[in-house]
Amino acid sequence: MTSPELESARRVARRHGEQIGRLIKDAAEINIKIGCAADSLLLRQSPEGFWCGELTADTTLESDYILLQLWLHQPNGSAWNPPSRARIDKACRSILERQLPNGGFNIYHGGPAEVSATVKAYCALKLAGCDAHSEPLRKARERVLALGGLQATNSYVKINLSLFGLYPRQFAPSVPVEITLLPGNVLYEMSSWTRSILMPLSIVQARGANRRAPEGFTVDELLLAGVSLKLPRRNKFSVLFHHLDRVFKVWEKRGSQHIRGAAIREAERWILDRARSTEGLGAIFPAMMYFIMALDALGYPKDHKEMVDALRHFESLILETGGRFIFQPAVSPIWDTAISVFALAEAGRQNDAGMRRAADWLISKEVRRKGDWSVKRPDTEPSGWAFEFANEFYPDIDDTAMVLLALMHAKGSDPAAQAAAERRAINWLLAMQSSDGGWAAFDVDNNWAVLNHVPFADHNAMLDPTCPDITGRVLECLCRRGLTDHEAVRRGVAYLLNAQEKNGSWYGRWGVNYLYGTFLAMRGLASSGAPGAQEAIARGADWLRATQNPDSGWGESCASYARDRFLPAPSCVSQTAWAVLGLLAAGRGGAAVSSGIQFLLERQKADGTWPEEASTGTGFPNVFYLTYGMYRDYFPLLALTQFA
Repeated sequence: MTSPELESARRVARRHGEQIGRLIKDAAEINIKIGCAADSLLLRQSPEGFWCGELTADTTLESDYILLQLWLHQPNGSAWNPPSRARIDKACRSILERQLPNGGFNIYHGGPAEVSATVKAYCALKLAGCDAHSEPLRKARERVLALGGLQATNSYVKINLSLFGLYPRQFAPSVPVEITLLPGNVLYEMSSWTRSILMPLSIVQARGANRRAPEGFTVDELLLAGVSLKLPRRNKFSVLFHHLDRVFKVWEKRGSQHIRGAAIREAERWILDRARSTEGLGAIFPAMMYFIMALDALGYPKDHKEMVDALRHFESLILETGGRFIFQPAVSPIWDTAISVFALAEAGRQNDAGMRRAADWLISKEVRRKGDWSVKRPDTEPSGWAFEFANEFYPDIDDTAMVLLALMHAKGSDPAAQAAAERRAINWLLAMQSSDGGWAAFDVDNNWAVLNHVPFADHNAMLDPTCPDITGRVLECLCRRGLTDHEAVRRGVAYLLNAQEKNGSWYGRWGVNYLYGTFLAMRGLASSGAPGAQEAIARGADWLRATQNPDSGWGESCASYARDRFLPAPSCVSQTAWAVLGLLAAGRGGAAVSSGIQFLLERQKADGTWPEEASTGTGFPNVFYLTYGMYRDYFPLLALTQFA
């Protein structure tokens, strides 16, 4: 070899050596960061074996809490002195702390003022004693009127106010209790959460008409002059349901009391049955609140066991420390535990002592009774996991798939019991596939679209249709369990291929939004190894790279639901982790993944956690969003681990 050739070879060797050195250094840094994040996560495990982060939302929960106190503790003339005054004051401070500069209140972090949330806050603050002429209420009132007035609020605001004579009853939708007597299981064509909300609310409307606000109290100042109070008519179906609503209102006054009494008794039985195997009816805030109101309307005294338990479960949702007072819409222990276990196991911590405790805890929470889902699957053996500590009537498909992914790694102390639970859960998942090949959250074929036009359907969650995000997770679960050749997997793959948007993304129902749906659909398709999936995955990867922010992270606004398209937002760590996980599922490393990983590394705190305030969870699209307190930690850990 000549001298120039030798020198050239040496330069190449030096460059390669430097690259290898950087790779080794980067790998060492990532492993340190992974270890720190895993240690931090393990430190937050409860002695019983579970994880449960905070689950928070907007001010509507605190506002509704104050209205509930008015229901339970009626005023004496113009004086209202409920025994819960100290908590009401805390709730007011919590609401005021989140008022926007323009006077309104939003429904997601960084979002604009929203009329229903602002009306609820105004009403609660005024009811609690805030001066209507004070700056916070004056600005809130101005914002409400600018947003269309009280007439522009959703049905549940109008219903709640009508219960106290604060909104004309004839212009608030009726929820007829007689729905319990309709043939054909019409009730079970509604989503599970809608059922658990409407059943107690129907009792409240039927039996609670004698409630009142303090004398002289009104919110008429929120009505926009010249705007009709009539329910909006969007199409021919809504016109039909509005006619039916008028019929229901006549029936309420003149109908058979015998039939109404039978319907109330059946509704009472229904809600009591479903409250005794859970921590509150449906284990979600609105159903639990209406359950308390329904029991009170039915005459249950405050010291009755059903009422005591209902109040205890409801108040367990409060995060109250010092001056802080925040209501959680639900609690998420099974969800947080399953994802934490999966992330830790992927990080190499599957043999940690905490993993066995977690596995034993999860196995103990398997649902072993038939719930509402069994109306359409009567011959299926019960199994599955719920979202909360206890909610036996409502195991959900998403949590069940996530628990099965976690239990692939985490081994409990009784292998035979674990194997039996896993077998039952897999069979339950297979049975819960809908006819279009996808999976929904709680039910099968819950897609009777005509119900979206009833007057009280504007919470945008009347139905529980199949969705790409849950279907992707179920596919990953089934395929990693060795069912890649199963017919259910083939149908699920076909569903996802058909559901892909033209730009290569997938809609996300339970996380915001296209970033969430895309990463889960890509992971499901990649796990399947199905013919034709690679092209769809590649298109998804192209879309993810195209939506990366200039700072190398990813962010998506909750407003993407209203626009039906991706709307970028400031980068946050959970959504960045989702995008990285999607790209890794595509087998695409490259600059987008490397820079996304660097984004996560640079933002990790010394204690192994990450900062994040964004609302990246979805309750009801366009209506209610969630901030999961642990998304900011276990998703980045999973992304770093799978990159490493």
